[in-house]
Amino acid sequence: MTEETMGLQLRSTVKREGILELSLVRVPTPEPKPDEVVVRIDATPINPSDLGLMLAGADMSGAKVSGSREAPVVTAPIPPAALRSVAGRIDQSLPVGNEGAGTVVRAGSSDEARALVGKTVAIVGGAMYAQFRTIKASQCLVLSPGTTAAEGASCFVNPLTALGMVETMRAEGHAGLVHTAAASNLGQMLVKICVKDGIPLVNVVRRQEHVDLLEGLGAQHVVVSGTPTFMDELTEALVATGATLAFDAIGGGKVASQILSSMEAAANRTAGGYSRYGSTKHKQVYIYGGLDRAPTELTRNFGMAWGIGGWLLTTFLQKIDPAAGQKLRERVAAEIKTTFASRYDKEVSLAEALRVEEIATYGKLATGQKYLINPNKGVER
Repeated sequence: MTEETMGLQLRSTVKREGILELSLVRVPTPEPKPDEVVVRIDATPINPSDLGLMLAGADMSGAKVSGSREAPVVTAPIPPAALRSVAGRIDQSLPVGNEGAGTVVRAGSSDEARALVGKTVAIVGGAMYAQFRTIKASQCLVLSPGTTAAEGASCFVNPLTALGMVETMRAEGHAGLVHTAAASNLGQMLVKICVKDGIPLVNVVRRQEHVDLLEGLGAQHVVVSGTPTFMDELTEALVATGATLAFDAIGGGKVASQILSSMEAAANRTAGGYSRYGSTKHKQVYIYGGLDRAPTELTRNFGMAWGIGGWLLTTFLQKIDPAAGQKLRERVAAEIKTTFASRYDKEVSLAEALRVEEIATYGKLATGQKYLINPNKGVER
């Protein structure tokens, strides 16, 4: 028996009575098949996409903790509306965590797998909030020498989402981009990509300090939502950039509608004449996040040439050529310490991640409160 035969894993369960239960479970690590490896997870980020599965819309203000400090069990009530949306997972104990990085500690018999032993790799595929993860060798992205697990933990979700936005813009024939909640780690990556690749970008943020942050990275157009001059400043930025494609991380409220309205106003600056159907320039907003769970409000004052829809990284990757997807991954690996560098505000163990006070912080999805879980933190080897 080796020490990686068993390991702790964070699980999320929605109980039939409308209660969320978060717990740590000791599970066996599957023996690697010939083409698989076992990765000791040393770093895995808490992304908004992880929180959707982990917290299931529960009201964490009513959370209670039982169990021990080393093996806490957190329960919280799920409002009826949220419970209906997660009905398909009732009474299922689900592992959490989309991506992570760590060291390959065991391998199957294939040459490809055995070549990875001892290497630091980044992986994606779910169940990453765990001490060990068995996964195909082909799904491992080998990190460059000198790259730590913490530096490589966010190799997939945020970097590939940012690159996917740019590739979608090119594929659909748009000239520039708009991005909301733009001071996030993902938003900062997108700024760096657009500066490096010469792509016009309009960044929508919520606070003045976010303006200073992004301008320090080279952003030319940063506007603050919710201010009296927001719509005017957004329109001017759209005139300057010609951007007609937006990616919205907020989802609820009026921001998507405001962007479409400002795009229409910018398009009308160069329109040849009045049309009751509005400009002929197509304007598109993709909602890819849900920082605001309220309904999306649309005020139809942006003509008839527009679209609004959802955008998901996994769907994008399934649509593009595998070689193109690999090229994007290779760029991430090459620029993981520069363009795609992530900053974390706190590192916690699995048990610490289930402390109510920590959930209250990272559950806000606020800029400047990015958490990294080290499932093997404090474990002596």
